[in-house]
Amino acid sequence: MSSNYRNFRNSVPWLILFLEAVFIVAFYFLFSDDGAPRSSISYPAFQDVNHMVIFGFGFFLTFLKRYGFSSTGFNLLIIVLGVQCSVLIEDLLVFLLQRANEDGLKRITKAVVSMTAVVISTGAVLGKTNPVQLILMTVVEIIVFHMSRWINKIFLGVPDDISMTHVHLFGAYFGLAVSSCFSEPPPRSEKNTSTPKSDLLSMLGTVFLWVFWPSFNSVLAVGNKRNAIYNTYFALAVSAVTAFVLSVLTTKDGKFRMTHIHSAVLAGGVTVGYAARSIEYPWIAMILGLLASVITILGSYCLQRCLNPALKIHDSSGVHSTFGFPAVLGALAQVILLAIKNWTNLPRLGYLVLFHVGAFCVTISVALITGFITG
Repeated sequence: MSSNYRNFRNSVPWLILFLEAVFIVAFYFLFSDDGAPRSSISYPAFQDVNHMVIFGFGFFLTFLKRYGFSSTGFNLLIIVLGVQCSVLIEDLLVFLLQRANEDGLKRITKAVVSMTAVVISTGAVLGKTNPVQLILMTVVEIIVFHMSRWINKIFLGVPDDISMTHVHLFGAYFGLAVSSCFSEPPPRSEKNTSTPKSDLLSMLGTVFLWVFWPSFNSVLAVGNKRNAIYNTYFALAVSAVTAFVLSVLTTKDGKFRMTHIHSAVLAGGVTVGYAARSIEYPWIAMILGLLASVITILGSYCLQRCLNPALKIHDSSGVHSTFGFPAVLGALAQVILLAIKNWTNLPRLGYLVLFHVGAFCVTISVALITGFITG
């Protein structure tokens, strides 16, 4: 929490109570399962994603020694508020656009998945925001993310399960845009330092995320869930191996650096998420995992030395290299794989490439513009 924040007791409880009262009233009018078909999502699959978002990201963000309790505690607070808000926004859009209703388990699963964008953005502003700012950022980002999804879905024809894979892309660039409006802490400030204990807890969060990532990529997939699971696992495995190799090769003393492992082992899961269910051969997913790990580690050097100082961006947990770069690589890989698969059908190929590139550009543009306004 920032040092100049004084009225914690007079602001936070009343803001939370106000939001909760609004959610309860809105749920009374909007939430209904009447006539909704039963989805293919099982409770264990939902539980995997819920564990990943709460435990995985909660511990993932504990690397700063002064913000360990804040990371896990605020992470839980914004998730439980954000999930309620996400379900309501989705129900409101379904009501306004006269779309078919979905069962409650699928709706809450989509809400938890969409909260990944908010948690990623939180990593970019960690240590620079107070609870009121985090809560407001959560509400704004969830609303804007769903608007971005529905723009892609209505005007570009992007399938619902594909539009949800933009959470990493949206969360990373929304968080960077918000972070650009905050001043960077001094280089030797305690706000920028970590301890062996905080690094260990953060690595525990990385392991949680790694284990549950196949469920995350497959839970909303329409058909070929099995493909999504094993392609994600192979991509994660190769990215983890590559992270250890590059960590040794890029350090002066030839030792492992947990900062490299912390970020790069997840890159394969982020990259392969866009095309996980459509990849037919595991070796393609393995190549994507390798490239994702390489671009994460080498990209972090480029960002720290060139881009971030020039743009005056302070990325607390490195979400740009951990989630932003791999998400861009995954979006480009999806277009390339579609072009290879449909190269004999030029009219269809042009349409597919156009709407995927368009969705990619819309997501980044909306994230950057609204993130800067929010910041």
